[in-house]
Amino acid sequence: MNRPPGSLRRRLIWQLLALAAVLSLVMYLSIRAVARQAAEAGQDAVLGAAVFAIVEDLRGGPDGVEIDLPYDAFSMLGSVSQDRVFYRIDVSGTTATGYADLPVPEGAAGAAEPVFATVPFRDTDLRVAALASSVLVDRRSVPVVVALGQTRQGQEVIAARTAARAASLGLGFFALAAALALVTAGSALRPVDRLAAAVRRRGPRDLRPVDHPTPQELRPLVLALDGLITRLRTTLDRTETLIAEAAHHIRTPLATVRARAEIALRQAETPEAREALRRVIRAVEESARSASQLLDHATVIHRSERRVDDRVDLSALVGRVATAMTATAELRDVTLAAAPVAPGLVTRGDAVLLESALRNLVDNAVKYSEAEGEVSLSLTAGGREAEIAIADRGRGLSGADAAGLAERFRRGPNVGDVIGSGLGLTIVGEVAAAHGGRFALEEREGGGTCARLWLPLA
Repeated sequence: MNRPPGSLRRRLIWQLLALAAVLSLVMYLSIRAVARQAAEAGQDAVLGAAVFAIVEDLRGGPDGVEIDLPYDAFSMLGSVSQDRVFYRIDVSGTTATGYADLPVPEGAAGAAEPVFATVPFRDTDLRVAALASSVLVDRRSVPVVVALGQTRQGQEVIAARTAARAASLGLGFFALAAALALVTAGSALRPVDRLAAAVRRRGPRDLRPVDHPTPQELRPLVLALDGLITRLRTTLDRTETLIAEAAHHIRTPLATVRARAEIALRQAETPEAREALRRVIRAVEESARSASQLLDHATVIHRSERRVDDRVDLSALVGRVATAMTATAELRDVTLAAAPVAPGLVTRGDAVLLESALRNLVDNAVKYSEAEGEVSLSLTAGGREAEIAIADRGRGLSGADAAGLAERFRRGPNVGDVIGSGLGLTIVGEVAAAHGGRFALEEREGGGTCARLWLPLA
């Protein structure tokens, strides 16, 4: 199973923080190593100077080598730290004074310069400097080796202090790097956010190629998005053509079948034949209405995704629908009364979808009204909304859930004998939602139903 990719911003921040942590650790270890080397070099310089001072004070006498340990050499070592100092002076390979067990670095006997080494001595580590020399005794050269050792506590203290400062510096560097990582991640991903905002601001019908300045790394994404938009535009165009052709190829044959059935009904001689033809005509009417509303529903879904955002004069739209539906109402002996509408009420949207919704509402009101009944159509304004109300004195809801009747293929319990598909109110609800409006169906006092459609004013 594929794992979700997660956040690119979070991944980039974590990678930058990991890099900052590694660099901080490397810096800490480097400073600590340099501090140790510097402390050791300082101690070696002092030990070397002290050894030279001791060697220079060696003198040859008639009885052998005269050893006079200079105070300056030991005071030099004591001024650096509180470490302990050990010394050893060998004359002709024999320890003349000092600590006989003090280790002498290898190679010290033949070296012209001090030789340094870190050696274990009496449960501690010593930094030892040794220097070889010679002294004339009775005109004879006598070899002398001077070794001087000092404990390393002072050096460790200096290294520890330096390491603590290095750790503080590393933490400060990491904190600064973390802040810079956040800023860098935001800056690096800002072109992605701008591209997403530019695409998000597009309207439903805006299927142009993406023309937005983007970094070179985002060009493959933009090219892929343009390809997707092109394929989507082609698919939507084909869908629109298919819906138009389907409407023509379905409605025309059904109208032809109904016309021929009505002719046959007038020519039928027996009651059985006339009843059979009436059933055929009813079935054709049901099929034609269902096909028409299915196509209307498909048109609503298609156009809602590509809704035109034009200024629509609701006053003119209501008047146009009232005029168009008057003939349908008269065929059922129903009076369609349109109240005077407030002029200048304008909304933004798709006039085709709005007209389809109003036609369905008026058609439902006329269809479910009794003969000699009346359907009223009104348009009023309230606040920032326009309200279109279609009221009738028909069968009413009979206790049915008004919200449930807006679901697809749902019809009330009292309309079984009336031709319908259960899609009319669904179309109205979807059109209202696509335009940011509302739709409600309610029972009228004294019988009948009132359908209300609210649309935002422009």
